[in-house]
Amino acid sequence: MARKKQEAEQEKENGERWLLTYADLITLLMIFFVVLYSMSKIDADKFRAVADSLNKALGGGTPSKVEIANNPMGPSLFQTGNPQTNATTPGKTDKPDNTANSEYAGQNQSEGNGNTEQENLTIEGIKARLDQFAADNGFEAKLVSSIEERGLVVSIQDTLLFDSGSAVITPRAREILNKISTVLASAPNYIKVEGHTDNLPIHTPQFPSNWELSVLRATNVVQIMATDGGVNPDRLSATGYGEYRPVATNNSEAGRARNRRVDLVILRSKYDLTEPGKKLIAEPINPVNPQ
Repeated sequence: MARKKQEAEQEKENGERWLLTYADLITLLMIFFVVLYSMSKIDADKFRAVADSLNKALGGGTPSKVEIANNPMGPSLFQTGNPQTNATTPGKTDKPDNTANSEYAGQNQSEGNGNTEQENLTIEGIKARLDQFAADNGFEAKLVSSIEERGLVVSIQDTLLFDSGSAVITPRAREILNKISTVLASAPNYIKVEGHTDNLPIHTPQFPSNWELSVLRATNVVQIMATDGGVNPDRLSATGYGEYRPVATNNSEAGRARNRRVDLVILRSKYDLTEPGKKLIAEPINPVNPQ
């Protein structure tokens, strides 16, 4: 009987050992979640430094920016986009609580947009002078300027510059281009000269198609602006679009007349980085060893 009683007590003790295993498991789970919670608390300064490094390495001069959202619960999300649109720290509504954002905004302003307000005033000033020049000479319908996203577009109808089907600039057109160049010479912006035609085909020994006519017209305008107008040639480029960038329908003579034009596009400074050769990398010069 004593032996049976001893075996029963041992079975009772062994049956309660699962409580130890259960308690150990609960303890390990609690430690696991504590570790996860501590890992979720990111050092904001270090995280901003990593985000800024990634942006410099992968951004390539684009306006996208990896940033940390200012969340009451702590930094938890990546955001991309304009730094000025991100949330600010409570109590600091005048500027974002992000030093990297401020540095990026300053860099973007100096390299891309420049001083936007000052540039807008400059563009508006150039437009006003050109509009006044056109009005004083009675060809405001043939020399039209407009401010677009890419900059100031000065559209000159072909009859003001060329004879029909010709790319030779008339003496009167030289005077007009010289006046325009005087206004544009002081601005540092790049200038694209774009030639356009209507869709009426042209087949001559000199111009097999409208492509050649539009390109040569733009090139001749560039030559006048650089040689006689005093515009730095580094700022100029010539492009011919033929009949493929119309601003009006080609179904009427009035529409075709609007399409036959030369556009002078004074680009905003934020497009400077897209121009080839803007940032030249100096290559080391290997001296030639004397023989």
